[in-house]
Amino acid sequence: MRAEPVTILHVEDDDVDAMAIERGFRRLALAPPIVRAKDGYEALEILRGTHAGQRLHQPFVVLLDWSLPRMGGGELLARMRADRELRTAVVFVLTTSRDPADRLAAYELNVAGYLVKSDRTEELLPALAMIAQYGRVVELP
Repeated sequence: MRAEPVTILHVEDDDVDAMAIERGFRRLALAPPIVRAKDGYEALEILRGTHAGQRLHQPFVVLLDWSLPRMGGGELLARMRADRELRTAVVFVLTTSRDPADRLAAYELNVAGYLVKSDRTEELLPALAMIAQYGRVVELP
């Protein structure tokens, strides 16, 4: 197992949801490094290293909201999969959408998991624990 946690790129436009994720990781005593982007454009800039010189170092996992302003999660994911350097990124969708078409679109773009958000932090904890553990035990690209 990897001694240190992987970095999480959390692509989320809602401040309350972002704080809930951070609070959930802290409650689990996992606290992986989290870098946040508020939309798909900002996420691409971070992934490509053009956002104020900030670039994620491997290994990392993307926690992606599906409903984002400017560039939604589906478009961001499609761009990542078309990019030679980003196509192997591990992406989990964390969204409020229960629409089967959204879920199918996400899996067609090779996500590691599609998780529906809950308003209750306690319901998020198992998903966050799984994501943190995933980053510790899997050999990532």
